[in-house]
Amino acid sequence: MNKMKVGILGAGTMGSGIAQVAAQNEHETILVDVNQEMLDKAESSLDKILARLVEKEKISADDKINIQGRISYSTDITDFKHCNLVIEAIVEKLEVKHQVFSKMESIVSKDCILASNTSSLSIASIGSSLKNADRIIGIHFFNPAPLMPLVEIIPAVQTSEATLKTAKDLIDAWKKTTVVCKDTPGFIVNRVARPFYGEALRIYEEGIADFATIDWAMTELGGFKMGPFTLMDYIGNDINYAVTESVFEAFYYDPRFKPSFTQRRHSEAGYYGRKSGRGYFDYAEGAVIPEPNRDPILGQKILDRILAMLINEAFDAVFMQVASQEDVEKAMTKGVNYPKGLLAWADEIGLEKVLAQLEDLFQEYGEDRYRPNVLLRRMAVK
Repeated sequence: MNKMKVGILGAGTMGSGIAQVAAQNEHETILVDVNQEMLDKAESSLDKILARLVEKEKISADDKINIQGRISYSTDITDFKHCNLVIEAIVEKLEVKHQVFSKMESIVSKDCILASNTSSLSIASIGSSLKNADRIIGIHFFNPAPLMPLVEIIPAVQTSEATLKTAKDLIDAWKKTTVVCKDTPGFIVNRVARPFYGEALRIYEEGIADFATIDWAMTELGGFKMGPFTLMDYIGNDINYAVTESVFEAFYYDPRFKPSFTQRRHSEAGYYGRKSGRGYFDYAEGAVIPEPNRDPILGQKILDRILAMLINEAFDAVFMQVASQEDVEKAMTKGVNYPKGLLAWADEIGLEKVLAQLEDLFQEYGEDRYRPNVLLRRMAVK
């Protein structure tokens, strides 16, 4: 396994992070990007990251030299010719991916696995550009790749069992937590996590609470590491909105995934969050952080509503065979650091209580967005 030569296409944050992981696991790694400036930036960034790891005594000075020695940088895609696995981490545009996958297939050997790190596009569609599509697979890392333990492995309908086994065994050997999921929009994490943002935005739009209060309820009462608005500002409202929009469209406009005008307007205004200095909160120097309303009854109401929606989505992922119950739990605790697996959390609250909350919302609003999942209904009445 360690003798596999790994290629990474795209020297952005994700691509360079994956290259670091491969090199730290003793693979000869080649990072390719058409932009020399991006490659230089990736090389210099890796040097700083590894220097910090040496300082913290996580790796030795010799390890640093060896890791750097395993990565080569190139602007020429033909340098992938001796790779056993190539992971693409470029722009999320299907037509661009079709072009590069077709080009890569003409360069690599017939046994080389071609993988995409896409977070939202169909692996089957990416694979349709290949003559030998049984080698396609999704290998979705989370940012930052060297630190985040979760990797979603997504076989397409064309993917062979051998490709799936080789890819999963390899990423497992990299000491990552792997989950296997069906090639459906958002895979596990980006599908199940949508209500964390969407329902928080809806609560705000209804005037129930402001951004700071909703975040307080989710962190202080719910135990989440970040509230939804702080997290959207951290991810970037432009990116988070684009993912929500693509999941909504890919699910044939299912109202469960409906995007929010509030987020769209923030994105259109350039209020992306931390990276632009302003999002739902102001990150300018000296800006005053708004105080939440710490009313415990209001806080509990917010937490219960968002949590019920998240639990419903987790049940839906299991019901629709997107992934096993165990992998759904693993994905949400390891991929987005939820304090508990959502299905275990549902058991703790009581399935009847969660179902009653969803039924109340469904009856009150009359919207399909709040329909309780069939599996949750079945299990709650057992």
